[in-house]
Amino acid sequence: MKNYLSLVLAATFLWTTTLNAAVEVGAQAPDFTLTDTTGKQHRLSDFTGQYVVLEWTNRHCPFVMKHYGEGDMQALQESMTADGVVWLQVISSAEGKQGYVTPAEGEVLRESQGMHSTAMLLDTSGSVGRQYDARTTPHMYLINPEGTLVYQGAIDSIKSARQSDIAKAKNYVKAAYESAKAGEPVEDATTVPYGCSVKY
Repeated sequence: MKNYLSLVLAATFLWTTTLNAAVEVGAQAPDFTLTDTTGKQHRLSDFTGQYVVLEWTNRHCPFVMKHYGEGDMQALQESMTADGVVWLQVISSAEGKQGYVTPAEGEVLRESQGMHSTAMLLDTSGSVGRQYDARTTPHMYLINPEGTLVYQGAIDSIKSARQSDIAKAKNYVKAAYESAKAGEPVEDATTVPYGCSVKY
């Protein structure tokens, strides 16, 4: 247990300060084009008319592992994409840095972990991550059908690497989507993300 906690602390950077985001909630989400693990290009503006989730991820981050280990993130992806949401995972890890994947490795990861995202996008240069000021893995964004950012920040309300905390936490992404879809204000539209630092 001691070794696990040491690993968590060594691999982790927790954001505990006020979030000064590069893109403000209520503003137009910056357009971008990235290639996925199958070689297909995706442009954000191509999804106008649909809700879009951006999920920054790193397979080796304990906080990402928390949400994927027992299938919680996969279940959320499946539920939301079945409802018409476009879910884009983004990997901004540079080559040689923790979390970097080749297209082939990304495809194996998607298959082995039963992911239900629309696509896994490779941002090796880190340009899109910096454009959105993505700080942690996970770092979540929700964009409405008009292309407006309606949520950004943490996946949920409990800043830990323990899977057992998921059931007790408020899932900010799910709550933001349900509120926005119902035409209601998003209660927690900007939260401080937590997790491992993005390995630019």
